[in-house]
Order: sequence, then C-alpha cells, then structure tokens
Amino acid sequence: MYISMSLDGYIAKPDGDISFLSAMEQEGQDYGYAEFNKTVDTVIIGRRSYDKVLSLGYEYPHSDKDVYIITRTPRPPKGSFKYYSGSLKTLITDLKSRPGKNIYCDGGSLIVNELLKDNLIDEFIISIIPIILGDGIELFNRGIAEMAIKLKGFKKFKKGLVQLHYEKILS
Repeated sequence: MYISMSLDGYIAKPDGDISFLSAMEQEGQDYGYAEFNKTVDTVIIGRRSYDKVLSLGYEYPHSDKDVYIITRTPRPPKGSFKYYSGSLKTLITDLKSRPGKNIYCDGGSLIVNELLKDNLIDEFIISIIPIILGDGIELFNRGIAEMAIKLKGFKKFKKGLVQLHYEKILS
C-alpha cells in the first residue's frame, strides 16, 4: 500500500475531496513515487478511487501495468484494465502465486480495509500530510484486526510531509 493521509487519519474529506494533497506539490518532488512504481507490475484500485482520478482530468497513470478496478458491477476489460467483481482475497491470493513484481493497492479505504481484514497487505508506505481535516474518509476502519508491523524507514520532506514505511511482521 502506498497512500497519503492527513495527520488525523483521513484520505479525503467527507465528500471525497482530496484537494488538501495539492499543498504538497513541489516542482521536481514526487516523494519517492517513481522509484516505488518501478517495483510494481499490478495495481488494485477501487472503482470510486479510479473514477476520482479520472474526474481530476488525468489519464490513469498505470496503463503500463495490469490494473484491477474493484467494482460491484461487472464490466468488460479495456486493455490492461480489468474490472473485477469477485472475491478480493481470491484475486490477491492468485496474483501472489504468479511470478512478478509487487502488487500496489492504490486505494480507497474500502479496498484497504478489505485487504486488512484478510491480512493481505505486506507493506505500508503512508505519507502523512501536515493538516488536520477533522472529518472525512478514514484510511483505517475501526474494528480491524490487530496486526504487528515494523518500521522499515521514514523520510521527512521540505513541505512537512513525513513518509513512513512499515512492513508486516510475519508470524
């Protein structure tokens, strides 16, 4: 998982607005995203998050990868973009059994929490945006199972963003 959240744990405002992320934009700074992206060959994203990216006027940035858009409404694939409406656990278990690079969970919180429920996230790269939103869409739902993780590293950046990199402790 590679994701940003406010200091108080929100990935978006209640209406899905993510404009607070733009405060971190800085010429020539991608917060390690390009390097991270080289380690990935498959992307999992919820349909609402996917639609949000498209609504911002951007082309979805991962057209060179296998992209699984998680949706309740089956749709035919479009090139490397596959709409998936089956069991997320089955999909991830199948993908992990294949040779390849890492699987990137691009959000949103419904997908993250479903993956957490089944203990399917191995690494967490979380960028903390220096803002308190007070309300919004939480990254982590209440009631998820306890999971032991360890810090792999952290970075702080000029604009105040702090990026934490954790990995799951295998039991």
